Amino acid sequence: MQILSIHNSYQIRGGEDESWAAEVRLLKEKGHQVEIYEESNDRADQLNSLRLAQRTVWSHDSYDIVSQKLQSRGCDLIHVQNFFPLISPSIYYAAQKQGVPVIQTLRNYRLLCPNALFFRDGKVCEDCLGKAVPYPGVLHSCYRNSRAATAATAAMLVTHRSMGTWHEKVDLYIALTQFARKKFIQGGLPPEKIVVKPNFVYPDPGVGQGQGGFALYVGRLSVEKGLDTLLQAWELLQAKMPLKIVGDGPLADKVQSVTATLPNVEWLGRRPMSEVHTLMGQARFLIFPSKWYETFGRVAAEAFAKGTPVIAADIGAIAELVESGRTGIRFQPGDAADLAEKVRWMLADSQRLAEMRRAARAEFEARYTADNNYRQLMQIYQQVRR
Repeated sequence: MQILSIHNSYQIRGGEDESWAAEVRLLKEKGHQVEIYEESNDRADQLNSLRLAQRTVWSHDSYDIVSQKLQSRGCDLIHVQNFFPLISPSIYYAAQKQGVPVIQTLRNYRLLCPNALFFRDGKVCEDCLGKAVPYPGVLHSCYRNSRAATAATAAMLVTHRSMGTWHEKVDLYIALTQFARKKFIQGGLPPEKIVVKPNFVYPDPGVGQGQGGFALYVGRLSVEKGLDTLLQAWELLQAKMPLKIVGDGPLADKVQSVTATLPNVEWLGRRPMSEVHTLMGQARFLIFPSKWYETFGRVAAEAFAKGTPVIAADIGAIAELVESGRTGIRFQPGDAADLAEKVRWMLADSQRLAEMRRAARAEFEARYTADNNYRQLMQIYQQVRR
């Protein structure tokens, strides 16, 4: 099968970028021809604000690039991962003109919310959900703390809603969880066009032993990820267990300052994926303290692959991934005292923790392997080709 895979990557590589790269690698290894069109947000800084705003709504460059690729390659379908902000929805129209079906993976909530997170001022916000014009996001400067940048994003959403782009130019959407699917339906996307297929972990990193004697956080260091909740919980635990933090982001300075006052907290910065997986296998458990809905929770699936249970906030898609009492335990989002209590609970019974490790690995083998995901993806591809 000939596939054109399209992705606008981020300046700080995250779960969306990793999941896209894994999918492309898997398709190629299964013998498919995968053409790639990628833009990077590094280029966004090179454009003036007016040019970037115009390109966000409709990129003539992307339209031409995709048209040329389709004409020269004869692709069977286009699979879009992320079009924002440099690629734009113009690519859907290029595909339709060439008669090529389009699949869009919904890796964030950009089609419903200008900042793609449903998160503002430290808590969940749905003020723009279901609104034809997402004006609350503009008023609050939700995207990049800029009213102008948010207005450009809102203009893209309003323009393509009025043009019928989301309903008529995309043949099928892939949501990563049932929670995300329900949220997109609530936001107005056609339910008959949304299927659910989770992310996967590839290659299989193998089972760890969990003998490192520490808890682990892996992810972006930002407010919506619940770093403040995590650090407050470790203050309450009073050195009961070491915590290792892997990642980078806007709260890096705060995390670094906390490590000076809490000797049981260690910030490791960004690390290669192979090293991250080794740490996951050594950790007693992974902490996933997000305050926003998430669309999936890739690091939880990676932890399961290593046989490592997850303590997760009971919110959004991550609550769907972690079965409390079996593959981990859930706590009240934003509640540091409850998180600290759940850590104590996990440490209180080594036999129960060992059972969770086996259940976590079994969950990975049942839901998040490459082979299982590939079968689901081929069913989706065949569906749109028919």
